[in-house]
Amino acid sequence: MASTNATTSSNYWDFLFTELADPRTNHWPLISSPVPGLTIIASYLYFVLNFGPKYMANRKPFQMQKTLVVYNFIQVLVSIYLFAEGLDGAWLRHYSWRCQPVDFNDNPAAMRVARGCYIYFLAKISELLDTVFFTLRKKDNQITFLHLYHHTVMPMISWGATKYYPGGHGTFIGVINSFVHIVMYTYYMMAAMGPQYQKYLWWKKYITNLQMIQFGMAFAHSAQLLWTDCGYPRWSVFFTLPNAIFFYMLFNDFYKKSYGSKKAQPTPVTATDSASAVKSIENNNSPKVASKEL
Repeated sequence: MASTNATTSSNYWDFLFTELADPRTNHWPLISSPVPGLTIIASYLYFVLNFGPKYMANRKPFQMQKTLVVYNFIQVLVSIYLFAEGLDGAWLRHYSWRCQPVDFNDNPAAMRVARGCYIYFLAKISELLDTVFFTLRKKDNQITFLHLYHHTVMPMISWGATKYYPGGHGTFIGVINSFVHIVMYTYYMMAAMGPQYQKYLWWKKYITNLQMIQFGMAFAHSAQLLWTDCGYPRWSVFFTLPNAIFFYMLFNDFYKKSYGSKKAQPTPVTATDSASAVKSIENNNSPKVASKEL
């Protein structure tokens, strides 16, 4: 009986993580099995929710100005690469804006898009450092449910896309998200460089506008699958559409509270705490999260 159950479990495992997977990407590091990725996420959550706060309880916040500048600069470069690859390798030259299936062939164009999906997944893993830096700098008020939800779910979604559907209609969201990240991480990099750069950061509120446009575009583009069939899985809209609405409402609420009146204007960055302004937004709890959740 035990042997039969073990065989059945093995068959289910092979079916879910081998037979259904794209053989072109399934052997890539961290993709063949969900265990490594889930281990990284579990370790991340343990650190930022348990070990990290306890470790920092009786310690002064780490001063990480140079680290933050380098980290954000690298994120800008990665985002530029992903945005350029998405446009040149797919959406400006080969893809249909209306509906685009996944090309599961081994030709160079299809593999280029698949590699882009994989690098996007690795980028989402690297962004877990956002929260690690919050913890080490004792910015615990930034580590909210939404922040953790975003940073936990995005690696899993991009892992699934790389493993099962590395290309096609769903990559549009990653392309526009990469553009937003270019702008966002550029802002954070400049903010981390010191108070002398604060006078150049007057455009912070327009990042929020860009974020809302992003979610509107993601909703409109994904919704086309409801009435257009090109072979890309329609069930994906049951996740993408509610998610786009949820984030749009959150960012819209953030914008109104932060920029809708003089009383709610953003707290100015001081010369003595420019590093803490790198990823912090105002005193309202939701806006703090919304400003980072892209």
